[in-house]
Amino acid sequence: MTILGLTTSEWTEIGLSALIVVVAALVGRLLVSLLLDQGARRLAKRTSTTLDDAILRAVRPPLVWLIAVLALRIAIARLTFLPTSWRSPLSDLFFVLYLLLAFVFAWRLLSNLFTWYGREMARRTETPLDEQLMPFFRRVALVLLSVLVFITLLSHFQVDVTAFVTTLGIGSLAIALAAQAALEDIISGFLVMVDRPYRIGDRIEVLELNTWGDVVDIGLRSTRIRTRDNRMVIVPNSIIGKSLIVNHAYPNTQYRIQVEVGVAYGTDIELARRTLIEAVRGVKGVLPNRPVEALFLQFGDSALIFRVRWWIESYEDTRRMFDRVNTAIYKALNEAGIAIPFPQRDVHHKVDPEDVDRIARLFHPRGEGP
Repeated sequence: MTILGLTTSEWTEIGLSALIVVVAALVGRLLVSLLLDQGARRLAKRTSTTLDDAILRAVRPPLVWLIAVLALRIAIARLTFLPTSWRSPLSDLFFVLYLLLAFVFAWRLLSNLFTWYGREMARRTETPLDEQLMPFFRRVALVLLSVLVFITLLSHFQVDVTAFVTTLGIGSLAIALAAQAALEDIISGFLVMVDRPYRIGDRIEVLELNTWGDVVDIGLRSTRIRTRDNRMVIVPNSIIGKSLIVNHAYPNTQYRIQVEVGVAYGTDIELARRTLIEAVRGVKGVLPNRPVEALFLQFGDSALIFRVRWWIESYEDTRRMFDRVNTAIYKALNEAGIAIPFPQRDVHHKVDPEDVDRIARLFHPRGEGP
């Protein structure tokens, strides 16, 4: 008796082959779970990291499916009644299945490794560079893997991949030219992360842009700076890379500031110097272990110019310290009787004798006398 062109014995063989595949898949899943779980426990005792767990998670599903595919191939091979013309298509089918399993395994392995590194190792380093670059490198690796698998698949079916690779190169070049500005920002961002002219939390000043504030984020394309009035300035990294940057937090937060003070001519120089230094030293926030200086710099038009310099613990107190120190200096100079002159100028006009009468007539017309 035949059913759908196959005899009863042939249908029996097909049933046995299907049973082999099902049993192999179930047994394989059980064995893989047992072996990997035992291996995971042994590795966990020998290692102090979770890298082995990431690798085992990547291996488990592809290995189960590999056992099922091998069982399917054995089950089909035992069906001797199949036409010989099916051999080539079946061979191609199993190549695709093996390639697909290898792709899934490599994809899961790369994803798990990058995730593990970003979660376990990157946080232990002093720089956030690796944490910020891991997602980018992960995407690049997965894209390269996909392209490699696709080229391998085309090569197996004897498709000329030269034109594809050439087209891919030309397309990449066109994309690079179209996204030149974005690529320049990304490259500059990578260089900023490697060179580290500033870090998150540093107060920087971009001289070309006349912008300063605290760095809150360093991305691949831009750097975000929050100003003191709580405004967010987003600067492309390509501009940052070409600009002069003043980092007020590097090498440390201690900061020296200065102010110029003018005292009246005739003032005792040493008295003025001593008064200025003592006034500044008494201000809260001035570092006591750092020098306070009052340097007599120049003879001004209306005053003797002193430059007073002192150190503070953090650049964040700059404006408040100017207020405190200026107030203290003003009070100290007043108490010491030292005048702070305002700008003034004496003008002397010389008149020739022959011009006296003419000037007098301008003020006293004819017929009018004093």
